[in-house]
Amino acid sequence: MTHLQAGLSPETLEKARLELNENPDTLHQDIQEVRDMVITRPDIGFLRTDDAFILRFLRARKFHHFEAFRLLAQYFEYRQQNLDMFKSFKATDPGIKQALKDGFPGGLANLDHYGRKILVLFAANWDQSRYTLVDILRAILLSLEAMIEDPELQVNGFVLIIDWSNFTFKQASKLTPSMLRLAIEGLQDSFPARFGGIHFVNQPWYIHALYTVIRPFLKEKTRKRIFLHGNNLNSLHQLIHPEILPSEFGGMLPPYDMGTWARTLLDHEYDDDSEYNVDSYSMPVKEVEKELSPKSMKRCVGGNWEVGGARVWTRQIQLQILCFSEVDIW
Repeated sequence: MTHLQAGLSPETLEKARLELNENPDTLHQDIQEVRDMVITRPDIGFLRTDDAFILRFLRARKFHHFEAFRLLAQYFEYRQQNLDMFKSFKATDPGIKQALKDGFPGGLANLDHYGRKILVLFAANWDQSRYTLVDILRAILLSLEAMIEDPELQVNGFVLIIDWSNFTFKQASKLTPSMLRLAIEGLQDSFPARFGGIHFVNQPWYIHALYTVIRPFLKEKTRKRIFLHGNNLNSLHQLIHPEILPSEFGGMLPPYDMGTWARTLLDHEYDDDSEYNVDSYSMPVKEVEKELSPKSMKRCVGGNWEVGGARVWTRQIQLQILCFSEVDIW
């Protein structure tokens, strides 16, 4: 074992060897081979190329050198292309802070039986008047940056549970193709984390419809790891034991405290609230994001969106995604 593997338990070391092809005898050579490829992309500013940093990309791509380098390049390219997202990229940034305090993301105290960190999102917690979807994405990326410092998580990875209870159609209409593309590029294509499963629970029909539309454009590997449980929490429990889940997911633990992870990142600044004007943040997707026109959506007497309006929305999503797919974004 080299100093780069310090912090790994004997069980995780064996897992890294068997599942990720990690070999302590060739570790430095593996890292150097990836580092030597940096010169092939002079258009990208590689701000970090130290051993520990490159190692997390190798682990994320099972020590396939070129795939690890491509992920490294995409990591920095994504940041170059979305500079506004990474200005004031810290937990105390007002938009990120508000998202964190509402549980975007949350993190359970216990790991699953594979040693994976369980992240949770309660979608309905999003307060559109206080922070944007981009702020939520920034908070998730910032959290992953902190968590991926743990070498155990570099090897074992993460599981994500998204609870869609009470997530309204009005909120869902903000999940535009440009926003979805930004999230997928940032999480699937440009970050060195291993996601072992993404679980949807209590999803309404329009989230199911949205997933059906975008599913063909996701990587096969990603598709296989997305599970739509609906209201059937028993199927969730077959994959994640209820003993480590909060009561919201039918688990045996108390309800989840949304501020748990935020307190870890913010520490003494958790209670220091400052005013944040959502409109003051210039979203990087502003120019390409097309909001649904209220004129194109008819309301029923009860004030809910009609199914016909929802069909317009899903069709717009589908058409725009087809345009994105032509330039190999997905």
